Amino acid sequence: MKTASIKPIKFVNCNHILSTFNMKEFILETDYIPLIQLLKIMRIAQSGGEAQRLVEMGTVTVNGKPESRKRAKLRTGDIVKCQGVTILVKVKG
Repeated sequence: MKTASIKPIKFVNCNHILSTFNMKEFILETDYIPLIQLLKIMRIAQSGGEAQRLVEMGTVTVNGKPESRKRAKLRTGDIVKCQGVTILVKVKG
């Protein structure tokens, strides 16, 4: 009878893969959308006040950089991350 040999498992950093599971898309119908408005529409924040606090606490990044401007204008191609959710801003069509 043969015995199976067990090989050690090699773990790889999969953060970039895991983040795609929480990826959402926002379809932009105007030139831009203010950051706090996006956070409310995508239900990351329940109110404008909560959205402002998330930005003030430094929990929001835009294109990989911390964003401190509550009314930052988000345009097509911007990637917003907050509370484990990634949002891709896209143009309609």
